[in-house]
Amino acid sequence: MALISKKKIPFKINLQLRKYLKKYGRETVIPILYTDLLRFESSISLYDRSGSDTLWITVFFPYSEIDHIYDGLKKIYADLKTDGNQAVIKHLTIDRVDLCTYGNTQPFRIRIVNRVNDNFDYFYLKRADCSRVYGMELEHLLSPNRISYLTFENTVVEEHIAGIPGDQFFKSYLNNPKINQIRLAKEFIKFNERCFVLLLGDMHSSNFVVDITPDFEEDYYRIRAIDFDQQSYEGKRTVYQPQYFKQNNPLIEMGMKHMTPESVEQYRTEERSLISGRMKVENQRIYELMSVMAKDDISSEENTTQLKKELARYYKSDKFLACKTMGEIVWASLERITMH
Repeated sequence: MALISKKKIPFKINLQLRKYLKKYGRETVIPILYTDLLRFESSISLYDRSGSDTLWITVFFPYSEIDHIYDGLKKIYADLKTDGNQAVIKHLTIDRVDLCTYGNTQPFRIRIVNRVNDNFDYFYLKRADCSRVYGMELEHLLSPNRISYLTFENTVVEEHIAGIPGDQFFKSYLNNPKINQIRLAKEFIKFNERCFVLLLGDMHSSNFVVDITPDFEEDYYRIRAIDFDQQSYEGKRTVYQPQYFKQNNPLIEMGMKHMTPESVEQYRTEERSLISGRMKVENQRIYELMSVMAKDDISSEENTTQLKKELARYYKSDKFLACKTMGEIVWASLERITMH
């Protein structure tokens, strides 16, 4: 079973990472910071359609500040979606600003609505944490998914990742006879392998979504991480393998029902080959990212020592024992798949 030992310590974005983010268009000046949104004056609980408390609260700002904050949020949305083209925001309005009251990061979620057709979207303002930035950047470069985010000072702006939250999917969709269990089990195996190679931790069912895309004969499934706070922080190997979280048991049992050891190994190999191929395409950018990450302080010495020993035993490779930082361990994990 995978367990998170303690509350994660946030780490600041250092100068070298800032330079990398500026080079690749992730760093930009934004008019509203995370700390600005903390100046709300009142709030109410937010309930879902069934009347259950979501544990989010909707916040309200002082009348003297609301225009400044809402205009700034619309400009941020333009930066995130259209590279700063503000012509697209003239029909947009900020419908709601919500604050998550549970978990470590307490993000703000902004609901933005198009007044012309009532279409809406979400985006998030969160406290900057370099672990999260490394996780999103690795996901963007080495997974089948693309991540849109921006950084500035103490703030990270993130797009909304659409999909059905894993825990909700288990409750409402898993027993639907139309669900192709074999395809879903295959996707979980590939997701599990991807998290392990990239060393993205804590992928229990509340931290990923299931994206369903209708195909001409069957639905296609993709499991996407939505929380990157535990990127290469913990020392326990199983934290980086979603198969060891009891919250994911419905998918694990599905895999045991439909998959043979040979097919599991086939899908693991396929995913590693795909990651290796993406590394070749993004060779220069990956090298620059890992050069920064390898020198960064993103975990404790205790966790780093534990993880490199556990991975050395798991892979039967002493190469991990030479690693001095979590970034070097991730680099060793990535280099390993390029040699097979």
